[in-house]
Amino acid sequence: MSYLSDEILWKSLKEGDLKAFSVLFKKFYSSLFSYGLKISNDAVLTEDSLQDFFVYIYEHKENLSNLETIAPYLFSSFRRFIIKRLNKSKKYSMVRNLDTNIVDINFTPEEFITNQESTTFRNKNLARIINQLPKRQKEVIYLKFHCGLKPQEIADTMGINYQSVVNTLHKAIKNLREEIAVSELLNL
Repeated sequence: MSYLSDEILWKSLKEGDLKAFSVLFKKFYSSLFSYGLKISNDAVLTEDSLQDFFVYIYEHKENLSNLETIAPYLFSSFRRFIIKRLNKSKKYSMVRNLDTNIVDINFTPEEFITNQESTTFRNKNLARIINQLPKRQKEVIYLKFHCGLKPQEIADTMGINYQSVVNTLHKAIKNLREEIAVSELLNL
């Protein structure tokens, strides 16, 4: 069943197929968890929210729209779900007022780790440089390179238009190139 297209998997889920739900859960759980953790910075809240989100999807399966690709729907829906949960939580409402359009994502050097020690230095610098980008650019970079979403899927997830995603991605990559060039010059 994991080999099925998104459209067929989603249709099977809507018809109440528990295997389809299981495949969907396994396929998207870790990437949604990582994304939610970037938004909330709280593993427990993210875990609880993600489980509640999947339960909500299954309980409301009859009301779901038909989809050709699942990822943008899940990412945008879970984004709204966890932001709503954070805004309702007394623990977070005092600390941060989350804008549903802009999420501040921070990267860790471990997200760029490979087995070579020389890249560890680059990974730390890359994480530092990415974390200096504006919030929207960081989120676009995360969704593009860590979640593997296409620009239109990112636009759907973030609730912005396609051209804004393309422009934001272009600016982010341009900023990264400039900062990396400066960093490498300073560290020679």
